[in-house]
Amino acid sequence: MPHLGRWLTAIVCLLVLVGSPGHAADSPSVPILLYHRLGPITSDEMTVTTPVFEAQLKLIQERGYKVIPLSALLVALGDSAVPMPERAVVMTVDDGHRTIYSDMFPLIQGLKIPVTLFIYPSAISNADYAMTWAQLAEMKASGLVDIQSHTFWHPNFNVEKKRLAPAAYENFVQDQFLKSKAVLEQRLGGKVDLLAWPFGIHDHQLALWARAAGYIAAFTIERRPVTRSDKIMALPRFIVTDLDRGNRFVSFLEASK
Repeated sequence: MPHLGRWLTAIVCLLVLVGSPGHAADSPSVPILLYHRLGPITSDEMTVTTPVFEAQLKLIQERGYKVIPLSALLVALGDSAVPMPERAVVMTVDDGHRTIYSDMFPLIQGLKIPVTLFIYPSAISNADYAMTWAQLAEMKASGLVDIQSHTFWHPNFNVEKKRLAPAAYENFVQDQFLKSKAVLEQRLGGKVDLLAWPFGIHDHQLALWARAAGYIAAFTIERRPVTRSDKIMALPRFIVTDLDRGNRFVSFLEASK
């Protein structure tokens, strides 16, 4: 069969160009945006000034994108029969800074934008920078805000792994996962089964322990859009800063194409 090699080469080239049936490359990807805090000035690199955030929301609308709930994206990622949403953006927030209530909440209420907050409960109603339980409850009651876990007190797992014996480290990690989940569910109701990795630190063993604790998906801080080829316990997010304005912010949206 002298022409077999040429036929195989042609088939391989065709698959590269159009993708095999059901291949993730044929589906659009979706950017997950990650915010930490807003405010009138940039007190640190994680602060987005409130006017810049408003401008980002305007760009999302002007470019024809829609902010969808994180839960809707997870449905598409978990079921190949569900199309990946097109021209979609997901908005998340880590930590629980008080400016999310004072500055972000009124804006998302006005525009009916869904947001997922990843909270570490030890700070709530305790730290002077954090929201209160009453504020979190008000946000959740709006129907726009889903509240999920960021562990109990946001540890650095790399540091704790070096500091603790293996058995003690496993107990520490499980306590961080389980206590956060239990406190959030008790205080606010609803199901807590999503996890944002503190500092983005994760590995295979941490993912296994998170699964055992009842988490079905987890999120990193890799700056790229989500595709169906991503591991469900390590889904990437774009950390948004005050420098992400105009075309630089649009590049996050266009990365989904």
